[in-house]
Amino acid sequence: MKDSAAFAEVLLPSQDLRADLDFFTEILGMRLDSIYPADDPVSASLSGHGLRITIQKNADVSPGIIRIRTDDLERFTQGDPHLIAPNGTVVEVTALTENIESNGPGPMEIHHEFVIRRLYDEAPWIVGRADMHYRDLIPSRLGGAVIASHIRIPGGGPIPDQVHFHTVSFQLIFCYRGWVDVLYEDQGEMIHLHAGDCVTQPPGIRHRVCFASEDIEVIEIGVPAMHTTTIDHEMTLPTAEHAPDRQWQQQKFVHHIAEKADWQPFRLPGFICRETGVSEGTGGIANVQVARYEKGNPPSSTLNTDVHFTFITKGRMSLNILNIDDNPNCSSYDLGRGDSFVLPPLMTARYNRCSDDLELLEVTVQGYGEMHKRFLNGDISQRA
Repeated sequence: MKDSAAFAEVLLPSQDLRADLDFFTEILGMRLDSIYPADDPVSASLSGHGLRITIQKNADVSPGIIRIRTDDLERFTQGDPHLIAPNGTVVEVTALTENIESNGPGPMEIHHEFVIRRLYDEAPWIVGRADMHYRDLIPSRLGGAVIASHIRIPGGGPIPDQVHFHTVSFQLIFCYRGWVDVLYEDQGEMIHLHAGDCVTQPPGIRHRVCFASEDIEVIEIGVPAMHTTTIDHEMTLPTAEHAPDRQWQQQKFVHHIAEKADWQPFRLPGFICRETGVSEGTGGIANVQVARYEKGNPPSSTLNTDVHFTFITKGRMSLNILNIDDNPNCSSYDLGRGDSFVLPPLMTARYNRCSDDLELLEVTVQGYGEMHKRFLNGDISQRA
């Protein structure tokens, strides 16, 4: 079969071709590729900034909107980020690096609240990227600061995923049930995550989800809640380089393997825990532990962390809140496998009536403001 060439272009209207040519070449810096006919032109094709356009006299089409992303705003805007071409095309000039303050909620201050999310509350499963199903575990997202998702892939098997990265400041993937195979930039061959394992995905690390078991379920924590997923069409995984100590915005890739971990005392007497290495990998900003109930009646406790999220992976318990605003005495919540809760700073809680098989995934984030500033000041779109 003979190979054929092809390209795509955007058609825009024109009433004054000369004026439009001056705008697109002199103001936007695009290149004139062709013009037809030479003596009395009715159309012209231009290219630049990854875009090809044809402007045509009296074309019955919308003038449209062109968005240019650049790290040199002044070059295009001269102080005005909204330009209008003579033909009516609107040109929006925005920063090259994604900014969470222009991408949706992502405040410097977290909107703290007490949250209970039960598996059987019939929260909807939403079909998202790569046919994955998402259940939102923090509906308010604490004002846009954090998202916690319960994710499943019905049927498992090969995953229709592409090499991509996330514009985040922190991201955790905890394998709750089943198994999943993922490739990560500079981390060698396929990484197999089994139930109880977890990884952190540092800002901008390229990765691809490849295969999963039929019963796969993971818990994903992301800061901020609204963040962009960008496809990297150039990179192929696995990469030739193996650099396990590489850092992305001062964070390392962390791979915690449950069956190789040692159990040690937890912050609450009566529990033991697996230390995942996330605290070290993130420079102390985030901490992830899997806690298992052993014996006795754990005492009440109070933490002063920016985010305190807990997901029940096994068993049952009663969560007693001792100083909730609308009940200064005690409020009790019976929780089981698949349920989760968020405790705001300085709320006093007690874990009661713990079943012998109780296990908890506890994720805390301290220093959210610093993490947010680091994220805003960093460019994670480019490889280090």
